[in-house]
Amino acid sequence: MNLPKIILKPGKEQSIKRYHPWIFSGAIQTMNKGINEGELVTITDSKGEFLAIGHYQIGSIAVRIISFTNTEIDQQFWNTKIKKAYELRKMLGLAENKNNNVYRLIHGEGDGLPGLIIDFYNGTAVTQMHSIGMYLCMNQITEALKNIYGNKLTAIYDKSESTIPFKSDIYPKNGYLYGSLSEDIVLEYGNKFKISWEDGQKTGFFIDQRENRKLLSEYAEGRAVLNVFSYTGGFSVYALNGKAKFVHSVDSSQKAIDLTNENVAMNLPGTSNHEAFAVDAFEFMNTIDNKYDLIILDPPAFAKHNNALKNALQAYKRINAKAIEKIKPGGILFTFSCSQVVSKEEFRKSVFAAAANTGRNVRILHQLTQPGDHPVNIYHPEGEYLKGLVIYVE
Repeated sequence: MNLPKIILKPGKEQSIKRYHPWIFSGAIQTMNKGINEGELVTITDSKGEFLAIGHYQIGSIAVRIISFTNTEIDQQFWNTKIKKAYELRKMLGLAENKNNNVYRLIHGEGDGLPGLIIDFYNGTAVTQMHSIGMYLCMNQITEALKNIYGNKLTAIYDKSESTIPFKSDIYPKNGYLYGSLSEDIVLEYGNKFKISWEDGQKTGFFIDQRENRKLLSEYAEGRAVLNVFSYTGGFSVYALNGKAKFVHSVDSSQKAIDLTNENVAMNLPGTSNHEAFAVDAFEFMNTIDNKYDLIILDPPAFAKHNNALKNALQAYKRINAKAIEKIKPGGILFTFSCSQVVSKEEFRKSVFAAAANTGRNVRILHQLTQPGDHPVNIYHPEGEYLKGLVIYVE
């Protein structure tokens, strides 16, 4: 391929030879003039030896690598990459499973395609492009999805309006690339959920909590459950189906609460042991004295950038301290962080500090992470963003 070339400074090729998929702007020695943002480029070391092919982008991360071999980036390339990701989900028992028709198909760097997210919802593929390079490859990605799924694919919806870097001159609008809205009910371990990919957060559902929801259902029987930051009620449905004594769902969004009630009614018609509250989570936590013996804390990312890290850690400490303080003796707390800039160690220290402030005896039962359809590239540890603890409070 005759692509524009970027040459790295001496010694800066080492991370690429260890297959890290990012090249930072400070590592670049020279580059061809007139390279457009999102354009494919060839990366070489200072001696001219080929290293990789990737998408160029203005910013700190200057190149996101999509191939470490000197190959043609054509339709066959996209077909092969996405087919490999599909085969992994099939091996995990997610694709072609009658009891489950919702999963993540492409998880950015974890599937060797930095900047691309694709979630599959019962026939609809929802794409999110986090780089201009991926956005410019939308047609090839669309064709690859059609090629792999055939008539199992009813629609492709692109939701990149808010995820494309704001410095670019591209202004995408969310919309259907193929097909139109049809079936918006999905199955996860037999539980039914209505998904709003057009209006909901992320691509419509927090698929990454699937295995943790299943674990929760195993602890729920006979317990009074509080699901804080409940969004559309995933944990609430699993708790109810796990024979919880009762479940209360809390979220600041009335729209999310309405969808939670709809999901509960769809799975447990006529149930009387669920209530949902559209209120601020921190305010609600002040009112729960000794009422619950199972609490779920699954907040949105308190920190999306390193400059917000300190405040985020304080927020995690504050909300966890309140839960540990208020939970019944013998209670179980499922607590999570989805902030990528918060490490496992930092999150655990925040929960430790929260527990210490309460003076209660606390034990860790499980240390949780993201599921197999959100794989972590071993050469890109930054991809491990979801952290969770299940703790027992005496």
